[in-house]
Amino acid sequence: MDSITVLTAGHVNWDVTLRVDRLPESDGEAAIRSQRQSGGGSAANVAAALAGLGVDVGLIGSVGDDDNGLLARRELEAAGVSLAGVRVVEDAATAVKYLLVDDDGEVAILGNDGVNEAVGPAALEPSRIRAADHVHLTGQRPATAAAIARIADEAGIGISFDPGRRLADREYGEPLALADVVFVTDREAAALFDDDPDGAADDRIVVVTCGADGAEAYAPSGTVVHAGFDIDPVDTAGAGDAFAAGFLTRWLADRDLERALATGNACGAVTASREGARSAPTGGELEALLERRP
Repeated sequence: MDSITVLTAGHVNWDVTLRVDRLPESDGEAAIRSQRQSGGGSAANVAAALAGLGVDVGLIGSVGDDDNGLLARRELEAAGVSLAGVRVVEDAATAVKYLLVDDDGEVAILGNDGVNEAVGPAALEPSRIRAADHVHLTGQRPATAAAIARIADEAGIGISFDPGRRLADREYGEPLALADVVFVTDREAAALFDDDPDGAADDRIVVVTCGADGAEAYAPSGTVVHAGFDIDPVDTAGAGDAFAAGFLTRWLADRDLERALATGNACGAVTASREGARSAPTGGELEALLERRP
């Protein structure tokens, strides 16, 4: 995979994870068991996971010039992610997300966007995008996602897109149309494709993650299903990002859809069984898990 360069684009956040005894309901209260801080943001999480799997990866995004932005950048650099495309905005706050994680590993998120969408279409460097072998888009300004997708498409570069939780609130028609691979959860698939992801896979791959039930991939060549791996969930934050990184690592290497789905599920399972959104497996850990269950 050393010859493949992937460019991710989207949010770079700083996460504060609060482990609680339960997710509070309206007028309710929960007890905080522990607190930890680390880097987050879907694009950054995927980039870090790809780097851990040996992929040459860069990132387009933005942070503030505050302490949280410095910590986020240092963590990504230590992971091996190129930050040449990350904008540091002066006198601005990095986006902070507060993740509430209960004893079953379920997650609720609070946060402000900060400056994680400071990169607009005019600030893009087309040469950086054209230098990649593959571009992975995550939730961000629709106009920015569309501009990146257009540049990549015109250059003949593969595109994947994981629009994320805000899919219902934003118009992502153009990047979705240009993407070769679309990642969605089962809930997002129901809303986006009217419960028919197979019908949307005439000229692309639609990958649907189903939590503990594994994942499904709909492609022009047919449908592939992988039941996933049995784990005790600890923290599901970042599991979808790790899944995308694992899937792309294998798919870009050999275009084997079954192996890509298994690899994605393995990465997601390992991440969900550990604390923190940046707990994807290394290449060695991944191979050991896949050997136990292909």
